[in-house]
Formats: sequence, structure tokens, C-alpha cells
Amino acid sequence: MKILILCTGNSCRSQMAHGFLESFNKNIIVCSAGTKASGKLNENAVWVMKEIGIDISHHTSDPVDKYLDEEWDYVITVCGDANEVCPVFSGRVKNRLHIGFDDPSQAVGSEEFMMSEFHRVRDEIKNAFSKFYDNTIKTENE
Repeated sequence: MKILILCTGNSCRSQMAHGFLESFNKNIIVCSAGTKASGKLNENAVWVMKEIGIDISHHTSDPVDKYLDEEWDYVITVCGDANEVCPVFSGRVKNRLHIGFDDPSQAVGSEEFMMSEFHRVRDEIKNAFSKFYDNTIKTENE
């Protein structure tokens, strides 16, 4: 099973989703990429994942071009921009999904408010990808 998660910058939401899927099942291959990859991870995303025992600090922020020729069971976009500009893969994609989330890195306000947005979005990603994993991936592998 190979899953690619796409976002715009590949620094936050896609990285958290990537971390969750890997934590659910070490036997699936999960990659994440950005349509305009930032080249670095958002420190707050790394921190809120570490709080719950998932280390994504070793992930890299990669451009989607790196994965265009590969075959994927799922390509999942997690932001509206990536969904709209999702490139055509010359490899084969069995399923393309959009599971969208707000961008916590765009939150404006106090440090406390901004971190609360990272926690909220992290928890939304965990819930959505847990449902996706339980209802789709586990079912396909039974």
C-alpha cells in the first residue's frame, strides 16, 4: 500500500497526516509532498506531534515532482490549493481523495491562540485519517 499526501508547502498539514498514517501501520508506505514545497517543516507542527509521541522531525519537505512517475494506491490532498492544482501523475493513481483542513500556520494572534490552532488542526487530522485508515485501508487489507 502506497499513499502520497499533498499540500501546498508540505511543511505542516501533510506532514502531520503523514506521521499519523505511519503511526497507524508501519507496513504502509507513506510519502508527503508539496505543490510549492517550502523545503522545511513547520516547527509548531513538529512540536504538537511530538507532544503525542509522534516524531516527524526527520521528515523532509519535498516537491510533488519527485513522485509524479510513481504508482500510488492513494493520492490525498489536505488543502484546497493542492486539490485545485494537483498535477497529473504519469504513474498510476488508483484513488484520489481530498480531505481538507485549515492551515494553522496562517493563524494570527497570541502565541497561545496560534498553538491552539495547531492543536485543533492536529486533532482534526488525527480523527479524519484514523477514520480513513479504519474504514478504507484496514478494510482493503483484510
